[in-house]
Amino acid sequence: MAFGRLRARLGRASPAPTTPPAAGGSAPPAPDPANVIGRMTARPAQGRAAPNPQHDPPLVAKPPALVSELPEPGQTDSSGPPALETGGLLTIDLAAIVKNWKAMANRVVPADCAAVVKADAYGCGVDKVAAALAKAGCATFFVAHLAEARRVRAAVASVAPEAAIYVLNGLPPGSAPIFAEINARPVIGSLAEFLEWDAYRTASGWGGGAALHFDTGMNRLGFALEEAAQFTARAKMPGHGITLVMSHLACADTPSHPLNARQIEAFRDLRFMFRGTPTSLANSSGIFLGPATHCDMVRPGAALFGVNPTSAPLNVMEPVVTLTTHIVQVRDVQPGETVGYGATWAASRTSRIAIVSVGYGDGYPRAADGTRAGAKGSRPLAESGGKSGAFAIIDGRRCPMVGRISMDLMAFDVTRLPDEKLRRGAHAILIGGNVTVDDVAAWSGTIGYEVLTGLGRRYRREWKW
Repeated sequence: MAFGRLRARLGRASPAPTTPPAAGGSAPPAPDPANVIGRMTARPAQGRAAPNPQHDPPLVAKPPALVSELPEPGQTDSSGPPALETGGLLTIDLAAIVKNWKAMANRVVPADCAAVVKADAYGCGVDKVAAALAKAGCATFFVAHLAEARRVRAAVASVAPEAAIYVLNGLPPGSAPIFAEINARPVIGSLAEFLEWDAYRTASGWGGGAALHFDTGMNRLGFALEEAAQFTARAKMPGHGITLVMSHLACADTPSHPLNARQIEAFRDLRFMFRGTPTSLANSSGIFLGPATHCDMVRPGAALFGVNPTSAPLNVMEPVVTLTTHIVQVRDVQPGETVGYGATWAASRTSRIAIVSVGYGDGYPRAADGTRAGAKGSRPLAESGGKSGAFAIIDGRRCPMVGRISMDLMAFDVTRLPDEKLRRGAHAILIGGNVTVDDVAAWSGTIGYEVLTGLGRRYRREWKW
């Protein structure tokens, strides 16, 4: 069949049996591999059979929630300590996340667009994010662990009760009953996982689905390409349970890397072998490699949260997070005097330094100070006037960071700001406006993914529409 728009809901998992085996109980014994491979093309469907596109009409999906059901702009929700009791405020723009998802969904038509919300939705709060995306029409979610899948299921239950939730890190031993309990789908990448999942379906009558993950060049998780042939006959039978065939791009953020072409070609062969079964290859950056990667469904993650998915300097995604803190104290530093641990920065002129109430204990990367300090106790020569490339926005101006970042504090040079703007409690923007997540990552020698997921729990968090 031609590879057109195949909804991620295709072959959606059946509800769990009324009384599944207890999550902590023993899983049914896995059958001998040779026997199961020999019989798995003839096993009758258990529970509600997943449709086979070659024989059955597509399921009629529940229509997505109407846009009118989304919260009105300007509404907010919050968690964490009151603003006066902590050092920083982290604001998450849910409307921007939805806008980013819709932009990528429009880019890949006729393919479907899922949402990767692992690691607490990249630090942005999976409960709020999953609910917002489900209301916007997202019907498929990817997480790393079962605990995350449980949270997503609870978050979308009232809006998209039959949303597909895939667990990327596979099927831990003995966990099949939990997948049935919350109606989640393992992403299976080994024969041992497949046998345990298949045995549980047979013993319990659960009709839940799973994805097959094939390694096309990343050498991390997944079946070897040579193992694909043993599953193709199974994928043609009613009730087979294979709802997705997927792989993962290793170098999509470097479009010219030769591994991209090799992985796309290998996955094209897999699509031919599993024709009729939905397929997925592209992550955030992979979406921008072009239609050859879009297949039937794409899986954006970091791009939803404002991280630049391309190598171009202009980021086409909407910024999502804003991190603000406040000035604790402003002090004068004379020429030759140093600031912070290790005396790594010395003033070359009389300087005014603002100390703000966020540090690496809040998840702001210590490496952003640019000192690249050695072992504790070492004392590199202080560079007169030397500064990191990092800066904050105070009173609308860029103020460079000076000295090392401490656990709870950092320092910025505010010499050029007027005195009346430097009051105690004045705001400093650490992420937001002209300071992007990718800027902080570049200063720290890391990636935006790590910056977002590392933002700590001491902040007050506010979600806005």
